[in-house]
Amino acid sequence: MFADEQSHDRLIIEGVNEDNKVFRPSDWVERISDHMASFGADHRLRYSRAVHPCMIDGHKCLVVAKDLQEKDPPFYDYIMKFARDNRLRIQEDRRHSQSAVQEDQRRAAWDYNTLSV
Repeated sequence: MFADEQSHDRLIIEGVNEDNKVFRPSDWVERISDHMASFGADHRLRYSRAVHPCMIDGHKCLVVAKDLQEKDPPFYDYIMKFARDNRLRIQEDRRHSQSAVQEDQRRAAWDYNTLSV
């Protein structure tokens, strides 16, 4: 298991560069996250706990587990080089809760049987 159970074990790479400009292309977070994602039995894309997208203050961000450096050094190096080359802001994850919505909450939110037409 990747060490993202504690927020201090993760990094946040913001979709904003050091000059406060939004980074383009806008799908960069998904492109990087897709490398470690897989499809579940329900044929939905499941992002890895090690690398996954999130939104913070309206900006797309990439969450990276610090132990990815040990588990997959080439991919970790690729991500960090990408962030440095594009002057993206990198900081410790200071959020207190998990950013991913639990599966049962997601299902409840998308339960079409309860929607009124």
